[in-house]
Amino acid sequence: MKELPTPTLDLSPIALPRGLLHQSAHQAGAASQPRKIAESSGIEVAWARHLDEVRAAQRLRYSIFAYEMGARLSTPLPEHDIDLFDDYCEHLLVRDAESQEVIGTYRVLTPAQALRVGSTYTDTEFDLTRLRNLRERMVELGRSCVHADYRHGGVIMALWGALAEFMVRNQLDTMIGCASIPMMHNGVVSGEVAASIWHQLKQTHLAPIELQVRPRLPLPVEQFNHALTAEPPALIKGYLRLGARILGAPAWDPDFNTADLPMLMRIADLPSRYRKHFLGA
Repeated sequence: MKELPTPTLDLSPIALPRGLLHQSAHQAGAASQPRKIAESSGIEVAWARHLDEVRAAQRLRYSIFAYEMGARLSTPLPEHDIDLFDDYCEHLLVRDAESQEVIGTYRVLTPAQALRVGSTYTDTEFDLTRLRNLRERMVELGRSCVHADYRHGGVIMALWGALAEFMVRNQLDTMIGCASIPMMHNGVVSGEVAASIWHQLKQTHLAPIELQVRPRLPLPVEQFNHALTAEPPALIKGYLRLGARILGAPAWDPDFNTADLPMLMRIADLPSRYRKHFLGA
């Protein structure tokens, strides 16, 4: 199997997956193996080690983003969602334990790798100037998706559990990312749902002013009816239950046909029941 591309600069310990900086050699070797979450769940979670594993995640991403969401993806490899950040990210995979099919994925950009690539993906959608003091211990989460046949709590909890372990092992404390709201409503492309969700959430989950960011291509939320009764997507609701905050108004992503909300989540803000579940503390 092909190995992942070697970065131009030597890897720094904080950029490595599986917490190698804070484990013994024996522990590090064990952590690189797929870890079954539960015997009854029938799923396994692991960090990608080889290019073919990353390709499996990119194929899953393409099938969901292009075929389900109608995204217009510019990609160097047909049927794969690939962008310039992929080579710098760690890729978290959830597999069906029996078939070994990749059924869920996240990609994680560490602070060291963000410096090497020059920014985060979120920087391309938002001005993150006010987060500059957080960057040394801030990772970006992105390209989250789960196969339609497996969209239940077990897969999401498996992904979040592995992410929490990764953060603690590598002494990182903050996660950011863009959470998408589809623009399609009743068969018509419209910003009404996104505008309504934004007006709802800014009343209850908006971050303090010193953490708020500005979209580079704002969704003109004031031009839409924002009085609809609209439920946030399941992933956004899940983030909010984990203590996440909305960092500002949504950006419009014309390629993915979504409104993207900037979100920030800190390990310290995890509610106690989730802290115990993910970290045993």
